[in-house]
Amino acid sequence: MCGIAGYINSSRDCPADQEIVERMCQTILHRGPDDQGVYVDGSVAIGMRRLSIIDVSTGHQPISNESQTIWVVLNGEIYNYRELAVWLKSRGHHIRTFSDTEVIVHLYEEFGEDCVHKLRGMFAFAVWDGPNSRLFIARDRLGVKPLFYAWDGKRLVFGSELKAVLAHPAVERQLDMEGILYYLRYSYIPEPLTAFKGISKLPPGHTLSMVGPTLHVRSYWDGAAPVVNGCGASMNEEDALAELEGHLQDSVRLRLVSDVPLGAFLSGGVDSSLVVALMARQMSRPVKTFSIGFAEEAYNELPYARQVAEYLSTEHHELIVGPEGCDLIERIVGHFDEPFGDPSAIPTYHLSRLASQHVTVALSGDGGDELFAGYERYRIDLSRSRFDTIPAAARNLLGLASDVLPTGFFGKRFLHNVSLMARERYLDNISYFNQRHFLSLLTPQVYDEVSKAGDADAIMEDHFKVVVGRPWLSQLQYVDTKTYLPGDILTKVDRMSMAHSLEAREPLLDHVLVEFSVKLPPEMKLRNGVSKYILKQFAERVLPHDIVYRKKQGFGVPLEYWFKDGLREYVHDVLFDSRSRARGVFQPRAIDALVRRYEQGESELANAIWVLIVLETWFRLYMDDERCSLLSA
Repeated sequence: MCGIAGYINSSRDCPADQEIVERMCQTILHRGPDDQGVYVDGSVAIGMRRLSIIDVSTGHQPISNESQTIWVVLNGEIYNYRELAVWLKSRGHHIRTFSDTEVIVHLYEEFGEDCVHKLRGMFAFAVWDGPNSRLFIARDRLGVKPLFYAWDGKRLVFGSELKAVLAHPAVERQLDMEGILYYLRYSYIPEPLTAFKGISKLPPGHTLSMVGPTLHVRSYWDGAAPVVNGCGASMNEEDALAELEGHLQDSVRLRLVSDVPLGAFLSGGVDSSLVVALMARQMSRPVKTFSIGFAEEAYNELPYARQVAEYLSTEHHELIVGPEGCDLIERIVGHFDEPFGDPSAIPTYHLSRLASQHVTVALSGDGGDELFAGYERYRIDLSRSRFDTIPAAARNLLGLASDVLPTGFFGKRFLHNVSLMARERYLDNISYFNQRHFLSLLTPQVYDEVSKAGDADAIMEDHFKVVVGRPWLSQLQYVDTKTYLPGDILTKVDRMSMAHSLEAREPLLDHVLVEFSVKLPPEMKLRNGVSKYILKQFAERVLPHDIVYRKKQGFGVPLEYWFKDGLREYVHDVLFDSRSRARGVFQPRAIDALVRRYEQGESELANAIWVLIVLETWFRLYMDDERCSLLSA
C-alpha cells in the first residue's frame, strides 16, 4: 500500500525536475510512512510513498524490468501476484523480489496495456515505458484505490490524492462549479469530476496512456453491468449458494496475505460480520476486530458488534465517539482535499485510528449493499414504483400539492418524490438537497455560475443509459456501483484509513465476486421485503440468526443530537461567521432560515447543515488564498 505521484512533459526537450516529484510525494507521507522512491528519465518523473505490507525488506519502489527500461509505481495490492510470478518465470522473466509490484512491470512486457486484465486486486499504478516513451496509468475495476490527474495539453500530472497534484507548481487551484453542483446535490463529487478545474479523477476500470502530446483514456472493465434479459433467472438457489460460498471464501483468503498484523472492521451488520466469520474460518489465531459506537442509543451498534465478536471469539476492541469528534473537521476535510459531506467520515476516522494502534491491515464489509441490494432506499423506491402507472396529469397534481404545502410540512417531500418519473424519483430520494432547494440558497452571482455548469444529475443519467432494459433494481445497483460506491463509500474508507497509515481491504468487492453477483436474478437479492436475501441465506450458516436478520442500521452519525448540544455554537460560528457571509456563495437569509427550521424541530436537516459546514471549511482551507480563483472570469 502506497501513495504514488508523478508528471510528464509532452515535449522531450523539457526535462522533469526530481525536486518537484519529491515534493509531491511528501504531501502524501501519511499514505506511506515507511519509504520513498523516485525515478526520473528525461521529461518524466514518477515517485511513491510506501506503507510496507508485502515483501517488507525488498519491495522498494519504483521497480523496473531486468534492463531497467520499464518502471512501475503501485498503490494497492495485487492478490494473485504469486500465481502471476510463477507464470512469468515460466516465460523466462527474472523476478528479483517477492513483491506484488514487480509482476506488473513484467506483465506489461508480455501484454502491454492489456496487462490490467490479469490483475486481481485493488490498485492504481503508473508504468513508464522508456523505449516507447509511453506513460501508462491504470485504476482498479471498482475504484478502491484513487487516481487524480491534471492535463493542460503540455503536461500530465498525477497522484493518489488531490494534494499531490496540487503540489505541482504548474497546477492552479480554480474552483469547478460543476463539481460543487454535484456536491450540493449528493454530498460528494462523482467521477470524473473534482472540485478543481483542470483536474479529473480517473474513473474505476479505466486506463490512461500518454505518448508525446496525445492523451487517451479508455474503459477496460464494466463487469458491474447486469446481464441482459433476466440476470441469470435460470440459476437455482442451491447452486447460487454453493457458488457464492466459494467466491466469498476465495476473496477473503486472498486478502489475508500480509507480512504485517491484520484485523477487521466490525459494525455488527451482516456484511462485516460475514467477513469476520470467514476470516475466523481461515486464520489460526483469533481475528482482531474493531468497532465504533455512540452514546446515543439509536445510533449505537456496539452491542451487536460485541455479540458477533463473542460468537466468533475475536480479540475485540471498541471506542465510543462523542461530539468532540467534530473538532477534527479541518483535519478530516484536509484529507479529502475537496468537499465531502458524508458525516460517517468522523467515526471512520476514529475507527481507523483505533485499528492502526493494533494492526496495519483491516478488512471491511464495504460493497455488500451495492452487490446484494442492501440499501433501504431500494426497497422504498420499488414500493413507490406503483406511482409510475398513474397518468402524468395526476402526478403533476401531486407535485403541485407538494409545492403549495408550507416548507417543512409533513409529506411535502414525499408528494414531490412520487410525482417524479422513475429515474428522477430515485435521484431525488438519494440527494441531500433537490436542485430547486440548493439553488434557492445561492447568491445570484453563484446561481449564474451553477446554471452554466449544467445539470447535477447528468452523470447519473449517463450511467442509467448503459443499463436501459435491465430489471429496475439492477439498474439502481449499477448506478450506485458507478457513483456512490467509488465517490462516497470507497473515498471515505481510503482517506480515513490512510490518514492513519492503515490499509483497508474490501473482500466483497473482488471483481470475480462482482461478476457473479450481477448474474443473480433480482429476487435473489430483494425478496418479499428481505434485502440481501441470498447473502443472508449463506450468512445463516456462520452467524447467529438474530444478527443476520436484525434491522439494518447503517453507519449513521447522531448529528441532530450533537448540533443541539455541544456543537450548536460551532454551527453558528462556521455558517454565520463574517468570512462565510462575505464569501458571497450563499444568501445569509436562506442559511438563517435553514438553521432556524432545524432548531425548531426539523432534525432531518442536520445532514444538509453538515454539508454546508464542510463546504465552508473547505473554502477556508483550499480557496482562501489570493492565488486561488473562486469563480471563473
